[in-house]
Amino acid sequence: MEPRIGIDLGTTYSCLAGMVEGGAVVIPNLEGAQTTPSMVCLTSAGETLVGNLALRQALTNPERTLFAVKRLIGQKFRSARVQEARHRLPYALAEAANGDVLIQVGERPVTPQEVAALVLGYLKKSAETFFGTAVREAVITVPAHFDDNQRQATKDAAILAGLDVLRIINEPTAASLAYGLHRRRTGRVAVFDMGGGTFDVTLLEISDGVFHVLATAGDSYLGGEDFDQRLVDWILEEFRKETQEDLSRDKYALQRIKEAAEKAKRELSFTHESEVNLPFLASAPSGSRHLRRTLTRPLLEELTGDLVEKAFPIIRRVLGEAGLRPDEVETVLLVGGQTRMPLLRRRAADFFGRTPDDHLNPDEGVALGAAIQAGILAGEMSEIVLLLDVTSLSLGIETERGGFERIIDKNSTLPVRKTKPFTTVEDGQRRVRIHVLQGESPMAGENASLGMFDLVGIAPAGAGIPQIDVTFEIDANGMVRVSARDTASGREQKMVVEPAAGLSGAQKKEIMERVAARKTNDDQTRLL
Repeated sequence: MEPRIGIDLGTTYSCLAGMVEGGAVVIPNLEGAQTTPSMVCLTSAGETLVGNLALRQALTNPERTLFAVKRLIGQKFRSARVQEARHRLPYALAEAANGDVLIQVGERPVTPQEVAALVLGYLKKSAETFFGTAVREAVITVPAHFDDNQRQATKDAAILAGLDVLRIINEPTAASLAYGLHRRRTGRVAVFDMGGGTFDVTLLEISDGVFHVLATAGDSYLGGEDFDQRLVDWILEEFRKETQEDLSRDKYALQRIKEAAEKAKRELSFTHESEVNLPFLASAPSGSRHLRRTLTRPLLEELTGDLVEKAFPIIRRVLGEAGLRPDEVETVLLVGGQTRMPLLRRRAADFFGRTPDDHLNPDEGVALGAAIQAGILAGEMSEIVLLLDVTSLSLGIETERGGFERIIDKNSTLPVRKTKPFTTVEDGQRRVRIHVLQGESPMAGENASLGMFDLVGIAPAGAGIPQIDVTFEIDANGMVRVSARDTASGREQKMVVEPAAGLSGAQKKEIMERVAARKTNDDQTRLL
């Protein structure tokens, strides 16, 4: 049987796992590392460097080294958070014709999906090297709060990388699979997942091989990148106070500062002091400028404490949706590299009234759970496991005057199917436009548009008389299907929801043709 793999496509680092002799193991990348930087460099010479190769030369090529792309995938260019990120990233962003984000590299724009595909392609090749055979099928994880556009964009990236996506599952749910099967635990579990770019919290109940998600929520812009940025801002301010020089627009200096900030943050998870030493950071007529500072753990906690606190209103909301108190959660599971921060661990312990479980490697648990899910789908598991996940956002349609009518509420167990009756607003109305939306706002314009279609040929009648049944269906893979039926005439219109934006079929074909024509080897590829 052809191997099936699980991939945790992370903001800063990605991890790959597979099933070996009935158990999930982390698969090393082509350089032998357990995790791979989610970085791509598109050089001016036409080379594409992925992972550690991209990381190693980021200092000399910041405008062409792409990182934290997961925060851009499936997003609109004009969204407030993309605009905020735009001013901090060393590479340029642009707007696509459909309003999506493009990354401008030299003269050529690339999509976030293309960049993610290069990382996934590298992981695919790593798996094929490990197993010694072709690998095509994968389970890929996404943050629990990703909307349908972001999930579809992630799936497109996998297709561009030559992968068949068995399932897209939520990262905290995947981690719970790895934890629950490995520890053979039962009871209520809170998965606190903070990685490089995103935060999720998921509450679930594990019992007799059934993993039942109760509620989930998160923030796409709360993670290690934000903690790093606080340290970058601190270093910039320290340098400005000492030299009266502003380096905030010097992309090469900023890249050095970013690397120093991340290194110091990591060290302070295990030590109480870390030295930030940046010689020759800038030049001046009087000579070179250097910076040397000691960063302490209390100072780091002072600089980033509010970011830690931003997680807890989300946790309280999820507990409320699940009808639970913090003390009714038996286990707290920490996932994601940022959860190594001592302050975050202390706050989680204080909030839940118990010490978090640290048996699961926070960098590897999500990928291991994805591999377990792949094994379940392939029938490779010796024990019976049932995963009952939920939809993380409500689904519904736009109503008159721009309102939003929910049809499927968030945290509904998948698969789910619900129908709600609607009617016309004008006498003799023969056509109804169905605008499908996802989100929690009562206003349609504040939610994500997933697509629209028309139901035509409605039997003529007075306003408010026809009954139009709108049905939403979400399968276990998260695929959304919508239908509308006029009960009087029997006319029906159906659609499988495709992203309102994202890559078109022609764009996918064009990119895949470029990928197929590109020469590859184990550690570098040609430009897409």
